[in-house]
Amino acid sequence: MKPKYEQLADKLRDDIFSGVYKKNEMIPSENTLQETYALSRYTVRQAIGVLVEEGLLRKERGAGTFVEKRALKNLPANKTIGVIMTYLSDYIFPSILRGLEKELTKQGYSILLGTTNNDPVQEKACLERMLAQNVAGLIIEPTKSNQYNPNLAYYSRLREREIPILMLNAYYEELEVPHICVNDTKSGYLATKYLLDHGHTHIQLLTKIDDLQGKYRMKGFIKALEAAGKTFESTDIWTYTTETREETIKKLVDHLLKAETQATSVVAYNDEVAMRLIDRLAKVGVSVPCDLSIVGNDDSNLNHSGSLKLTTLTHPKEKMGQLAGKKIIQAIQKQTIDDYYFEPAIVAGNSVAWLEKNR
Repeated sequence: MKPKYEQLADKLRDDIFSGVYKKNEMIPSENTLQETYALSRYTVRQAIGVLVEEGLLRKERGAGTFVEKRALKNLPANKTIGVIMTYLSDYIFPSILRGLEKELTKQGYSILLGTTNNDPVQEKACLERMLAQNVAGLIIEPTKSNQYNPNLAYYSRLREREIPILMLNAYYEELEVPHICVNDTKSGYLATKYLLDHGHTHIQLLTKIDDLQGKYRMKGFIKALEAAGKTFESTDIWTYTTETREETIKKLVDHLLKAETQATSVVAYNDEVAMRLIDRLAKVGVSVPCDLSIVGNDDSNLNHSGSLKLTTLTHPKEKMGQLAGKKIIQAIQKQTIDDYYFEPAIVAGNSVAWLEKNR
């Protein structure tokens, strides 16, 4: 747990960034802060000292302590770019980061790294850190981008300080922020069409619903079925959140084992969830692709399991990182940057079987 003075500094910093205390406005006195938070005078003074040093507060002798937001805009420019990702150590993220580092290092910039684990509370802590460090620009993968985000005010603070923001893989629809994504609607469309072209007419969708990518992949799934003149039931779409993934995979497997279930294939949100589904199916004697066909997404290093190579969709991980590095530097140089969408393509493996009657 953080020391008490850091906890108070975090609270006051949050109040400043969210507009509770405005420019040149006096914050509560030391005595009031002592009583409100049951802290010693020394602890309160430590907390205020931290924020004075950060340039958020100024002390006026005999008057009190005031919000010094002028200093936020006048801090010297630096060559550090904040990078906040949902995850760092696995899946597609190391490749994105590798591309970023190549481009930013080449241009003389360093990276201040943060990770949210797709948790808004951790995202808030990362944003506070980036603001405190006065980064030159921020590249961020949004947290639970298909849900209301309680940290939207922090992005306004970043813009107020003229710190450019670029989002990766998704974006917050409430904000007009440039972003680099894969065309996820097309990914969902191509994955579903690939199964349809292989004779599968009873297709299940397993998708993540707290992130924007999952919503658009669902849109592509529906578009492909409608284009083929196929209907679907509400029970054909299985959605999960960051917290309910394993429970939902289990429920889908239970559903697939029922005698009346006609499904012959699954479009999975990504390779990671596809491989988890395959592992759980194997434990109950269901073989891929002999008994069930599966298509993943993101062309990750997880798409190999012994002799099985997962059919998936491309994700230009390192190229995305390099492009993000170029664009954030352009934004720092006051150039206008536009949204960019990479177009996906099928990477055929052997996880999809032809249905004999349709060959």
